[in-house]
Amino acid sequence: MQKVCLTVNGREVSAEIDERTLLLEFVRDVAGLTGTHNGCLEARCGCCVIEVDGDVVKSCNVLAVQVDGAEVTTIEGLAPQRLAPVDHITTQSLAGMYRPLEAVRGTPDDLHPVQAAFHRCHAVQCGFCTPGMVMVLKDYLEENPEPTRDDVRRAIAGNLCRCTGYQHIVDAAMEAAAELRGDPAPEGAAHGATAAADGG
Repeated sequence: MQKVCLTVNGREVSAEIDERTLLLEFVRDVAGLTGTHNGCLEARCGCCVIEVDGDVVKSCNVLAVQVDGAEVTTIEGLAPQRLAPVDHITTQSLAGMYRPLEAVRGTPDDLHPVQAAFHRCHAVQCGFCTPGMVMVLKDYLEENPEPTRDDVRRAIAGNLCRCTGYQHIVDAAMEAAAELRGDPAPEGAAHGATAAADGG
């Protein structure tokens, strides 16, 4: 057992854990933040992407002890004003401790621009891949504010979606990029007109 302390979405979380505990497991089972999903445990699907000290990582491929002391941002941390503690809901951690989960409150206006664009563009079906997609695109658009649709496709090449065919996800990324730049959204993007214009 080893003590690990991380700052997760601005909150210090520490626990004595098995040295083999994945960062994914720490986030979900110790911090109680289940928005980060376990899709493959092989760093192939991208469902578990989070930020560690500002860099995106596939958390199923990193041990928690490797990032002891780091600052971690999960999907829940993109709209922190929506989170409120709820004392009576708990999840059992791998360390045998109990941590309060956090309830989502607020309106769509509280969302990060990438999250809001996913909502407007219907870029979610089952939603399992969505947290990883959003985290990757948030990071990518911060570094590349004027992407083409092909740029976006390359950016999410490491994230698998088994539902949407990616079209609405690309639409959402283009809308979010425009919003982050302060530009008007591409006309008709939320309804797939942009996709149709360039053949998808």
